[in-house]
This record gives sequence, C-alpha cells and structure tokens, in this order.
Amino acid sequence: MKGNTRIKKLFALIMSAVVILNSGCALFRSGNETNWPTKGWKVKKPEDVGMDSELVAAMIETIELSGLDYDGLVVVHKGVIVAEKYYFIYKEPTLHETYSVTKSVISALVGIALQQGCIDSIEDPVLSYFPDREFLILDDQKRSLTIRDFLTMSSGLAYDPDEMYEAPDWAQYTLDQPLIYPPGETWFYSNGGPQVLSALINQACEMDTVEFADQYLFKPLGITNYQWQRSLTGNPNGSWGLELTLRDMAKFGYLYLNNGEWDGEQILPPDWVELSSRRYHQVPDPLEPWDLYYGFLWWVHADGFYAAHGYKGQFIYLAPEQDLIVVITANLADKDFVHPQKLIRDYLVPAISETYPGN
Repeated sequence: MKGNTRIKKLFALIMSAVVILNSGCALFRSGNETNWPTKGWKVKKPEDVGMDSELVAAMIETIELSGLDYDGLVVVHKGVIVAEKYYFIYKEPTLHETYSVTKSVISALVGIALQQGCIDSIEDPVLSYFPDREFLILDDQKRSLTIRDFLTMSSGLAYDPDEMYEAPDWAQYTLDQPLIYPPGETWFYSNGGPQVLSALINQACEMDTVEFADQYLFKPLGITNYQWQRSLTGNPNGSWGLELTLRDMAKFGYLYLNNGEWDGEQILPPDWVELSSRRYHQVPDPLEPWDLYYGFLWWVHADGFYAAHGYKGQFIYLAPEQDLIVVITANLADKDFVHPQKLIRDYLVPAISETYPGN
C-alpha cells in the first residue's frame, strides 16, 4: 500500500481536509509520562508519533469513496489526536447521540459506585438495593440475580422492547419479567438490564445518576458539554440517550486505555478495566465476521480489541497493544456495521507497525 502512487498523489489533498496538525509542546507516552487531555487534546501529525501518514490518508480516502453516511472520526495514538474528520452538519463541538455506547458509560459508573462504597460487591443481589419495591414473579432465582449478571447481559430475564418502551418505569418493567434462562448462564441482549443498573446507582448512591456521573466521571475528565435523556420516571436512560462530542468520547476511551487512572487519580477501581474487558460470553450471530464476546457492557473482540458499540455505527474502539483509540460516529445500516471496524484493522493497525520508523 505504501507504494501506491495514487494514494501518494492524493495524500496532500486528503491531509489538508483532516485535522492532522503539528503541536510541538505535546507530551507523549514515554516511561511514566502521559499527556492528559483534561483541558483539551494535543494534536500531532501521524508520523510524529510513529504512524504511517499514507495509511491514515488511505483510510480517509476509503471512507470518502464508500458512499456511506459517516458523521465523524477521531483517532488517538500515544495520547494525542492524529486524525480528525467531520461530515455533513457535524463539527468538533457538536454533540452526537451515542446510542448503546451509553451502556459502557453505565458500566463505568457501576465501577465508580463500587469504589465510592455505594455498592459493596458486584456479587450482591440486585433486588437487595430496592428494598421498598415489590416485583412480579418473585422466586429464589430472581432473588439471586447479581449486579454481575446485569453487567454481562446474562440476567436471563425476558425482554420485549415495545413493552418496555410503553412502561412508565423501565427498571421496574425489567425486574417484573419472568426468567427465561438461569441467571448468569446465557448471554441475551436486553436494553432492560442497563436501566436496572442506572436505577441501582441512583438508589445505592442516593444521588441522581447523571449528577453522579457528572461529579465522579465527567468533571474529572473535563467533560462539560453533554446531554442525557431520561425515562418517564426521570431516571437517566441506562441503555442509550447520552450525547457527547467525539473528542469527549475519546476521553472516555483514554480513561480505559489508562486502566481507570486519570492524571494521578484512580477514577475506576484498579482492576475494573481488566474485569470489564474479559470474555464472559460469546455473542451468537454477530454482525462482524469474527468471534465476538461480551464483557461488562463492553464488546470484546477476538483480536485483542474491545469496544463500546452503538446503533447505526457509533464506536469507541480500544486497541491497548497499539496504544490506539478510534472514535467513529455514523448512520449505517446493519449490513455496513463492519465497514468502520475493518478500516481500523486494514489501515490503522498496520500504520502502527513495529517496522515503521518511530516504533
């Protein structure tokens, strides 16, 4: 690909359309030095941090020739932005619906609640956090449901999206459902489980979930521009509805890439990232043409990546070995869901090859 003359001719034009700028004062990962983007990301040329600029440019060209509805792209390597691009009405400060990326944020909030002492253990029975509520079809199996079961999408509770959307209280609806699988044994995708976790944080921490997120997650990361949809009961939506800028989505990814630490503060429990990115259940019939697993409301890929996935192609991809974060927002059909994921593997990972100068 490096020898492709067409790519070389297009290189200058493409690079001028992408924010791949030089900033001489950036700190790179070197030993224990880390560039913390709390007040804003540093921006560098790909080659200044050991990436092949031609492959980055080729990826941008592939996006633009695809005819697909991409909304935005941010690529972070070694703690700095090396590529940034927006399409249509979107710009750097524009909020974007993250859809089910929201679930991964809820997962982080569970970890923070554990660290803050609101939650004793993820092995705790979920119903013990709702002592004043009554639930339908209550039996020993339902009483045994743990926080871990909801983090791994293996509660086994029945779920009908149309019924849940019509219910006034989505957490109550979910916990009223019968079990169709034994708890913890079978992966079953449900938008109800994260609603339960959002309500649990509210109950356990005696604090509105959005306020909790603002104090213990967003503010430490320097995230001030966001919106979060609420259910009819006023509880923050645990499954979708969080709007962020792409740069702030990248901050959330950077927190995980740094094992939950942020500028000297341990935001997440020290082992939370490792626990969140484990393979607990294999996902049947994924949209991707490779093995896919599920962690703590994160999607775990067989090649070592893990990601927050959202409807229509919203992604925060983390490649820890490559020190790489890729944020993509889009409006894609299911059949095209794999397209941005292949771009990462076909262009960005090879662009950080050990044979490239600087690595």
